[in-house]
Parts: sequence; C-alpha cells; structure tokens
Amino acid sequence: MFDRSCKNLLVRGVNWIGDAVMTMPALRALRKGLPNTKISLLVRPWVAPLFENNPTIDESILYEDRYNSLIGKLRLSSVLKRKGFCSSILFQNAFDAALIAFLSGIPERIGYNRDGRGFLLTSAVPFDNDDRKMHHVNYYLNLLKNVGIDAEYSLPYIYLSLKERLWARDLLKDLKRPVIGINAGASYGAAKRWPPERFAEVSKRIISELDGSVVIFGGHSEIEMAEKIVSNSQLSTNNSQLLDMAGKTSLRELSALISECDVLLTNDSGPMHIGYAVRTPLIAIFGSTDPVLTGPLGKGNLVIKKDIDCSPCFKKSCSKREMICMNAITPDEVFEAIKCSIPKNRAVFFDRDGTLCKDAGYLNKFDDLVIFKEVEDLKSLKEKGFNFIGVSNQSGIARGIVNEAFVKEVNNIFVMQHGFDDFYYCPHHPDEHCSCRKPEPEMILKARAEYNIDLKKSYVIGDKESDMLLAKAVGAKGIFVLTGQGTESANADYTARDLKEAVKWILRDS
Repeated sequence: MFDRSCKNLLVRGVNWIGDAVMTMPALRALRKGLPNTKISLLVRPWVAPLFENNPTIDESILYEDRYNSLIGKLRLSSVLKRKGFCSSILFQNAFDAALIAFLSGIPERIGYNRDGRGFLLTSAVPFDNDDRKMHHVNYYLNLLKNVGIDAEYSLPYIYLSLKERLWARDLLKDLKRPVIGINAGASYGAAKRWPPERFAEVSKRIISELDGSVVIFGGHSEIEMAEKIVSNSQLSTNNSQLLDMAGKTSLRELSALISECDVLLTNDSGPMHIGYAVRTPLIAIFGSTDPVLTGPLGKGNLVIKKDIDCSPCFKKSCSKREMICMNAITPDEVFEAIKCSIPKNRAVFFDRDGTLCKDAGYLNKFDDLVIFKEVEDLKSLKEKGFNFIGVSNQSGIARGIVNEAFVKEVNNIFVMQHGFDDFYYCPHHPDEHCSCRKPEPEMILKARAEYNIDLKKSYVIGDKESDMLLAKAVGAKGIFVLTGQGTESANADYTARDLKEAVKWILRDS
C-alpha cells in the first residue's frame, strides 16, 4: 500500500503523446488524494509540454537523450537521488523505469509487475494483460487503486492559456467556417493510417460542399503526407480555405490550433488524444487498433471502424498488404460523419449569482434567493432559437458552506420555470485548480458536446471578470452586466445595465 507519509513523490511518465494524455486522470487522482505532497513528473522532452500549466504536478523533470546510455542512467539517478524522493509511481511499463527508481535509492517503488522488473519494485501490482481489456485511462487509474489510492475517473484535460487560445484563433481567423482539422498521420505505423488520397477527397468536399476550410496537421515526418493531400485535393493553400500546418507547430501550438477547430478528423494517434483532451468534437478512424482500449473519450466524438476478422491486429503494418480494415472506410461515410459533428446551435451562457439573481454571497437558503425580474426578458432570445445554459462556480459546496442539493434545486428553478436547457456548476475549491472552474472553459465545452453548440455564434452573460475571460477562452462574445458586485470589465464585448439591455444587444448583434 502507498505510504501516505511521503511528501515528495516521483511519477515516471510515459513516452508517447497519446499515452501521456491518458495518464492525466491518474495524475489528477494523485493530486486530489495527496494534496500536501510534492509531485514531480519524470518524462521525455517531447511529451513534457502537454503538462505545462497543469496544476496536478509541481515540476517536470526531463529524461533527456543524454541519459540514455548506462552512464547517463547513473547520472540521472544521481540527479533524482539528490531530490530525496520517498516514493515513486511508475506509469511507464518498461524495465528502465524500475531500474532508474531503484538506482535513485527511492524507498518505495510502485508499478505493474511486467517486463521482468518485479524484483526492482517494492509494490509490484499483478499484471495479466489487463491493457488488452480496459481503456488505458482506466489502466493507469487501476494501478493507483491497487495500492490504496482513491482513483476517481475523469477525462483528460490539457490546460491551455488564454494567450495560446488567442494565438490560434488569430492564425485561423481568415479561414471560412466550419474549420475542420485533419490529422492524417500516426507515428506507430502505416496500419493506423487511412490513405492520404481519401483525406484529400474529404478535404475537397468540405471546401466545395460545406464552403468550409481545412487545416492539415502533422509532424516533421508527415510533411510529405500533407503535401500529398494538398496535391490530390487539387486545391491551393494560397486561399482562405486550406491551411497546411504540418511540421510548423510545437506541441502546445498544435493543441491550441486543434482546440479552435470545429471538428477534428484523425487517425488513432497522439493528436486524436489531444483532440478530446481539448474537447474538440472529433471523428476517429480505427483499423489495426481497438477504440475500446485507446479510443476517444467524452461526448461529441465518433469512431469509424469496420468489423473485419483480422482487426484489431495491433501490427505496425498490414501482414496481408491489403489494409482491408482501412480501405473499407469510404470518403462518403467520413464526410457524412463530419456533417453530423459540426456544431450548429447558438447559445447564451449565464452566470447565476449577480446575473440571474441577487448575489447573496454564498447563497444557501431560499429566503435569500431573489431572481431578477429581467429574467422574463430572456423569452425573446428563446424565440430566436438560442439555447440557455447556466454556468456557475459554486465553491461554497467544497467549503462546506452550501449544500449541493440546494444548489441543484436553485438551478432547477431556471430550467423548469425560465426555459433553461441545462445548468452546470463547479463544486470544487479554487485551490483544486480544476478544469471546470471559470474562467477555465470545461463547463461550456461540455455543453457544446451535449447540445451541439457553435461557440463562435454564442454569448456569455455575467457580472464577473471570470465570465468575460471565459467568453474569450471559447471565442464567444462576453456581455458584462452591472447587477452584481463588479463595475467594469476590461475583457467584455459589451457592458449592459441589466439582463434587459443585454438581451437587446444580442438581438441587434445576432
């Protein structure tokens, strides 16, 4: 069992982008279960950027190429030994992970008993090919559960800064919408790649039939593949509908650009995992691998896979040299999936306290609930087809001040009596730095998936600067109302006296 007295923990991360994304829920579970422990993540440099701004870890330690040799491993172990770790958890399955922890003199070494490394571990968790039975997110969570750490399921999430989001939005601003991202590569092998000429056919139809745009993603090794897609599509990149970014982005830039796409079309690959970790609706094409194990998580995602006898084979290349599993997937069905996945609805997102009702501090009894009479003016927006979604920070729940059942009752009043389609709330303490506390956009991104919302045609109304920053994060327009405690906003698109004026402005603007 894990020694909870340890306050200095080393986590050995994994080496592939997709796998690294799938460890994020386990890292979050570690942080939640060990709030006072310093958590250091040992990872390869090429995956480290995924964890920038991530509040679940305190530092990243880079396992650089200079540590690959035996002498290098001894040097790395010396570096780790000086840091005085009292425990290590090894998400990486390799023998090397256990060896480094052992050489570093870390007293507690936890990992799966595989790859002949059990004798190097102090807690060797039994392994019986479970990575062929469960999604890999659950595989990493299961390791924690086996040593007594409460490992609650959650979705991976990449913490992008507002600056990164705005950079990506600015780069794509001249493209016609909808903007469809295309990732035709997959580093594991050719068996995971749908043919480039079929991506080209789909690209052509996105531009000609949807009057939308295509952004092609890929690493340096996939530049030629991207050029082939451009060539086969018979379209020029010197227009407002096709942008080739293959080999031109860092990992953080790639994540930000994917987050700004309306849909991502991708093979089973690292960028696919980035796609659902930034909550972009995606279509994933699977052939040699199994979506049950590594497929996209969360709502709003589609998997296209054919029921072929030899699939999944988990091979890098097709032993039959026919790629039946991939060739059976047609451009027609992929294009239809894209059409179904494009967000189409408009919404208005509302803060609650200070916006829809009087801000009573931590509202915790019905006697203090005063709903503004201007809520009745929202009807005209409903008549125009807008969805109404509430998004509210409710840290009073975590602080023990507000009963969660009461929060749900209040929110339900707006659903039952005022035409709201849904009402989301964040129950966490600010110190948790969760992905759903405004201005982080997860509540809105969840609503997009569940209600097919086009965020670029939507609005956020609130009385706090966090509401306006939330609007900026997702590309919606922010309306700051003066019915709460705030008197001005540097990030609002419009400032209104109350909801009545906010409604008038939306009707004029839309």
